[in-house]
This record gives sequence, C-alpha cells and structure tokens, in this order.
Amino acid sequence: MGQLDLGGPHMLGIPLGYTQTWHAVADLILRFPNRAGSGMKAGPPCHTRILSEHSMHLIRLLCLAGTLTVCAALQAENIVALHCGALLDPETDTLARDVIVVTEGGVVKQILPANAAGQVPVDAKQIDLSKGFCLPGLIDVHDHLTGDPSDSGYESLGVSVPRSTVKGVRNARITLQAGFTTVRNVGAAGFSDVALRDGINAGDIAGPRLFVSGPPLGITGGHCDNDLLAPEFNVSEFGVADGPWQARKKVREVVKYGADLIKICASGGVLSKGDSPGAEQYTLEEMKAIAEEAHKLGRKVAAHAHGTQAIKDAILAGIDSIEHASLIDEEGIELAKQHHTYLVFDIYNDDYILKEGAKAGMLPESIEKEKAIGKLQRANFRKAYLEGAPLAFGTDGGVYPHGDNARQFATMVEFGARPIDTIRMATVNAARLLNLEGKAGAVKTGSFADMIAVDSDPRANVEQLQHVRFVMKDGRVYRDEWAPVAALQN
Repeated sequence: MGQLDLGGPHMLGIPLGYTQTWHAVADLILRFPNRAGSGMKAGPPCHTRILSEHSMHLIRLLCLAGTLTVCAALQAENIVALHCGALLDPETDTLARDVIVVTEGGVVKQILPANAAGQVPVDAKQIDLSKGFCLPGLIDVHDHLTGDPSDSGYESLGVSVPRSTVKGVRNARITLQAGFTTVRNVGAAGFSDVALRDGINAGDIAGPRLFVSGPPLGITGGHCDNDLLAPEFNVSEFGVADGPWQARKKVREVVKYGADLIKICASGGVLSKGDSPGAEQYTLEEMKAIAEEAHKLGRKVAAHAHGTQAIKDAILAGIDSIEHASLIDEEGIELAKQHHTYLVFDIYNDDYILKEGAKAGMLPESIEKEKAIGKLQRANFRKAYLEGAPLAFGTDGGVYPHGDNARQFATMVEFGARPIDTIRMATVNAARLLNLEGKAGAVKTGSFADMIAVDSDPRANVEQLQHVRFVMKDGRVYRDEWAPVAALQN
C-alpha cells in the first residue's frame, strides 16, 4: 500500500461525526513504538503526518477487533447511497424523481428508485438529499486558478510562482465548493497549475479534477508575453515561441513538464499592455504546426482568440477550442460548426471588469478595450448560440473572484440561451471537449461520482446554480449543507 497522506480524516473518507474518534486513533498510532523502517515517531498533529504501511495495518487490526466505531466508517465509506429528491440528466433534459444513486470507489454503480432501497448494500453510507435537486458536477473549461483579480496590471510583477501556487490551493477549494468538480486551467506561470493538479490528485489538497496547460504559448511582444517591463530588463515569458519550429519545440517542452493541453494566444487581448484584441498574432502556419505537434502528442489545443481572422485561422489550423471568440463573424461560426470546434464565450466577466477592474489594478487601456469589445462578444455569443455552434462553458476565472463561476449561467440566459442549454454547456459539452464524455458531466452507471445539489430546479431559475448546497467529487463529499448539525459540530 505504501504511504498515505492523511490531510485530515476526510482523506480516508471519515464522516464528519467521526472526526474526533479518528484523531484519537491517529494520535495513538503516531505514538506507537516505531518499527524499523516502517512506523512513525511522535511529532506534529496527525493531519500533517504520513501513515506508513505499518500504521495502516494497525488500523486494520483495530477494525478486525471491532473496538472502534470509526472502523466501520473506514470500511463502508467506499460505498455511498445518495437519496435525491430529483436528479437531472442534462443531455436528455429528463428528470428522475425520488431516486437513490449508489457510488463505489468514486464511480456511479447504479441508480435505483427510492422504493428499491433494499437493494442498497447494508454497509453503504447514507446521504439524504431528498429535499434537494441533484445534477452532475459542473465543468469550467476556462479558468486561471493560480491568479486573482488583484494580480492585474503592474501588480502582477510582484507575484512569485510559489505565491501564485498557494493562491491556487485556496482558489481550487473555493471553486470545488461552488460546484465545479472539473476545471480546465488555461495558462499559469512556472507550471504552478501542474503542481496544483498533482497535489489534488495525490490527495494533499481539495480541488476540482484539473486539466492544465502550464505556461501559454505566444509571440514575442504578444498577449502571452510580458510587456510591462522596460527593454533593459530583457524579460520574456516562458511560452514565447516565434515561427513554426520554435512553436513545435515549445509544445514538446510544456508537455515534457506536465501539460495536459496546449494554450496559445492567437490574437491580442484585453488585459495585456500595448496590443489590440482584434489583431492576429500567431500566423496560420504557426498554428498549424502547434496543432499538429500537440495532437501527435495526444494533447488538445485551446486558442485565446478575440479577433475575427485569428478565430478563423485557428479553426482552419485544427485548434480544438476558441477562447473568448469575441469578434467572430458568420464565416467563423460556420467554420466552428463544420470543424466541430468549441467556442468558449466568457461573457460574465465584462460586468466585473467594468465595475471593479480599475480598483483591482487593471490598466486604464484594458478597461477601454473591454468597453469596446464586451457588448460585441455578448451579441456574438447570442448569434453563435442561435445558429447552433458548439459551445462549452468557460468563465475566465481569476479575472473575477473565484467561486463566482456560476454567475455566468444567468448572463448566458440574459443573452438568449435556455437554462438547460447553459447547463449542457457546463456538463455534456464541456465533457466532450475534455474527452470525458460519459465520465464527467453526467450521473449514470460508470460515470465519475461527481454530483451537486441545489434547492430547486435550475431550469426554472438558473441562479440556483449560484447557491450550491451539496458537492461530491469522486464519491467524496466536500460540501453538505443538509448534514445533521451534530455531525457538523464534530
């Protein structure tokens, strides 16, 4: 079994009501005489320590002896039965009422009517969501977990990679508790998002299932370069690559260091200094080289592209998703449909930039750019939606405060989308973009045990998704506002 990082009782799935007993057991184990090469010496509290194989063996022995109630929890927590008052299937827009979702090992095993509760394993942990409306965990395909709005403009120069990684730990937890169980992180300095992903996967920290790009690729002086410093500093961002062969090499390099996907800057941007969002930056030839190299290595490519020609060239180059898509025209929409290229319109953050951007340190020119482009982006979102272009849900988290991702659902409805279609963008469509169809964005046999619950049907009021009351990821509960008060007190 090796060593297991505890990180607190939740790391072994201990229910809230058993945490005091768990800490007593763990403290006892940490004081157990150390066996050569296998035990542990007494030291810091158990939530900061590692249990060895020897220590885990002691837990098993205690369980076999039946001496502690917590042992039953250790054995049974792998199987969970959730009683949902209603369960939405976003793909078919169908609702199942009064059902039990049985999960085991982080996967959905079966969905039963509540009157078939006798088929649920007797040792399953029971979770009562009978007053809630359940649906799959949400997906955001455009986030920057290691950044904050306060990192804007010249303030960004004072943020180190270690500091941004620590911010990412906080923001990952906040985003997960907001109901987003899967996130695609598109751009982070120093591979801080790779470290964040690996920490989540190892169980060191709480966060969504992450797909990360590492540093984004861009041209010298472009949106993905550092244009804030004077020439004598001679600073270029890690992802700067000019020409097809430099770009290919950079793709290989970011993959080498752990990227799940490639992020590129095909056009200028809003929050960068000295460029125009509408201006193409990478050429068609460069983007073709990037897409070909990435696909050869099993990676998809996301292209930051506001500009009309940049969008069309990115689609023709074989890029998999267009981020922002602000100035897309009719030809671009048709190309996206023909090539099944996902468009990711981040239309909520316009409100935040215009209201709060200056206070957050965003450059005056960035505010002016947003004034010029925000309304056009929203109008083009409506047009692309009505014309049936492939759309996935992405919000550009980090431009606005993390945890507010779900505010974009209401903005999408305001600009013409049906609530169920916005939910599909954040479940079914996003899962397809991430090659997770049938695994994420769904609650069905064989899918990840990722579920959220709200008070009432978000198809009637999509703002319900801003008030998530229950979150499960991989079969583990990270939020439950319906849990008994006594359990919460423990």
